[in-house]
Amino acid sequence: MSDSKKILDAWDVYSDEHTDIDGWPYDDHAYGLRASQRDADTLAAFEPLRAGARHLLATAEAQLVRLPTNTVQSRWVYQLGVLRSALDQLDELHAQWLEIHDVLRGTPDFDGALADHHAESWSYLETWATHGVALREINTAARTAPSSLAPGPTTTPAHGPAPTARAGRARG
Repeated sequence: MSDSKKILDAWDVYSDEHTDIDGWPYDDHAYGLRASQRDADTLAAFEPLRAGARHLLATAEAQLVRLPTNTVQSRWVYQLGVLRSALDQLDELHAQWLEIHDVLRGTPDFDGALADHHAESWSYLETWATHGVALREINTAARTAPSSLAPGPTTTPAHGPAPTARAGRARG
């Protein structure tokens, strides 16, 4: 996720420098090429995570329900939902790409179709780059939260029971 974040940050810098005040590129062709490279780089950065993404989501969801409510950020439930939805879309786009990949390989249309696939995937990848930090935050909260299995504070003072009024009276 940090590689994706670096790619997005670099894109923001590029975009700021190569567009006018209204956001229109100074050079449409160069801007399009750079956007296409951003899309491809972002997808490549996500690929190592793809295989374990559902497991990461399931783990975060399991951790979240076990956290003390005072340690839970209200945005985490939303972020996990957004990540799951984005992953569903990425999986669907990936399946579509696999269907046309072999058909188009070696044809003049392959590069354009690949660029289209990258462009269609980009917003979902941006979602992972933006909201994926919630997975790390939830895991950190789960590791640092007090365990319900740990013994609580003791009620007996360390120096024995407190003296009673009777123990302090002299016998007479």
